[in-house]
Amino acid sequence: MKVLVTGGGGFLGSHLVKELLGRGDRVVVLARGAYPELEKQGVELVRGDVQDREAVQRAVAGVESIFHVASKVGYWGDYADYEKTNVGGTQHLLDEAKAQGVLRFVYTSSPSVVIGDVEVQSGADERLPYPERYLSPYGPTKAEAERRVLGSTLRTVALRPHFIFGPGDPQLVPRLVLNAKRGSLAQVGDGTNRVDITYIDNCVRAHLQAHDALAKEDAACRGKAYFLGQEEPIGLWSFVTRVLEGFGAPPVKKRISYRTAWTIGRTLEFAYRNLPLKGEPPLTRMAALILGTSHWFNHSAASRDFGYHPEVTTEEGLRRLFAHPT
Repeated sequence: MKVLVTGGGGFLGSHLVKELLGRGDRVVVLARGAYPELEKQGVELVRGDVQDREAVQRAVAGVESIFHVASKVGYWGDYADYEKTNVGGTQHLLDEAKAQGVLRFVYTSSPSVVIGDVEVQSGADERLPYPERYLSPYGPTKAEAERRVLGSTLRTVALRPHFIFGPGDPQLVPRLVLNAKRGSLAQVGDGTNRVDITYIDNCVRAHLQAHDALAKEDAACRGKAYFLGQEEPIGLWSFVTRVLEGFGAPPVKKRISYRTAWTIGRTLEFAYRNLPLKGEPPLTRMAALILGTSHWFNHSAASRDFGYHPEVTTEEGLRRLFAHPT
């Protein structure tokens, strides 16, 4: 089978490509950068952006399935930039997939689509609605893209993995370690908030399981979204402490209340919007909410509809993570 993976040079994308190649699929990767290591593995690399219709057309040509992993992430930035990539790019792929007869479309979404401006309901399932208000452009643009994917006539599914971690992670763990070493990491809240995390191999497996389930026209997962995570939620700051200890980084000593973090984030957002300040605020309301509140979900639907089960435990995932440098 010939398969397209957008963002195949990234953390999740590259692991997904490896598994697809391992099971004998031919893989095309649409990516903005050069990835000679992928080409050496036999991957067909199409250089381009999902915003570019011509690049998307070239990448989709001849493929039977699409894994749309690429997106613009973050808690800060111009809404239009997020919209062009997350919504416009997804629509280009959907349009081209339909035009070229692609049947299966697996979309990597995010729990951020249901996280608004207040703490989310702990343990909620996929019936949780999209919120009316968001704190960053990432959430609403991913939500709009998800709506379009699930509303397509293609055989689609949207997966919402939370806090993906594992060897090769270029963002989550390295940032924690770096900020701890700089002394700029502070615990937000009382430290009791729980969150979902997802080990990379489990996330990849879920993508493949959902894709394979879509081989049936009446697949139970068709046109639906699913939360993904480990066996159970974990204390966010307990996880942070384990990660820092595992890499020999200093522990978190600073603590601020959630309300204080929210106020600081709101003030900094105002300053960065109205003053000639470059970059992004060191703290935003969205970051305060993510760091200081609980956000974990029910994963039983993924288990029921396409057999998802996190085979790699959190402890084993951490062991594998610590065996590799950040």
